[in-house]
Amino acid sequence: MKESKMDANLFCIQCRDETLHVISYINNKIKSVECEEYHRIHRIKIDIVKKFYKEVYERISTKPARMTHEYKQDLNKFLLRLPARAISKPYRLITDLNYSRKYIKHFKN
Repeated sequence: MKESKMDANLFCIQCRDETLHVISYINNKIKSVECEEYHRIHRIKIDIVKKFYKEVYERISTKPARMTHEYKQDLNKFLLRLPARAISKPYRLITDLNYSRKYIKHFKN
């Protein structure tokens, strides 16, 4: 799960003028738009658990193709990096899952 924010000048119905808005994204999907002038927030309902499972499925299902692409590009580099990647993978997986779990819990509140 990746959250990002962006500032943009948009026409605000409340202000009836073009004002600065903060647009929040989750995995490149708009989560909310907040007017900086009146602090009105327009939220877009997102099923965060469904998005999480979809992201995990895509990462798992594309892994063989990504690894094939890597070793076809440079076999020596692939073989040299493989042991370190295999050792660090459990740590990276746990870190990613903990971050996602905290983010989902925060998002539900």
